[in-house]
Amino acid sequence: MERYDVFHDILVNLFQEIMDIEEKALITAEFKNISVNDMHIIEAVGLGGNKMSDIAAKLNITVGSLTTSMNSLVKKGYATRERSEQDRRVVFIHLTLKGRKAYHHHAEFHRKMTDAVLDVLDENEALVLAKALDRLTLFFRQYKS
Repeated sequence: MERYDVFHDILVNLFQEIMDIEEKALITAEFKNISVNDMHIIEAVGLGGNKMSDIAAKLNITVGSLTTSMNSLVKKGYATRERSEQDRRVVFIHLTLKGRKAYHHHAEFHRKMTDAVLDVLDENEALVLAKALDRLTLFFRQYKS
């Protein structure tokens, strides 16, 4: 297989494979009532909590779209809402104990995935891969603009 074909295959198939594997790894018996998308929202909320507008910006979605997902996460016991005392329009989201467990579960998957790559690369190979992935990230950011 030629170099172009190898990279084309990786770039076309890798994202879908990661999504499929991530879903199988994340949605365990303990977290069967939420989706991978919910896990990414939990990740964006973070352990310290965050404002709805900041979470939406981090996820590149509207606050309205986030509200729909957040309603579900609150109902399922993963998060709580708190209105700001200074400005009642501002809503803070905090993870519950259950939400923090999901956050750590998701972070552990990402750590294992990253370690699986870094464990087989020497320092120079890691730098080359980082540079290539940085260029790919730049391509996608420019492409969506």
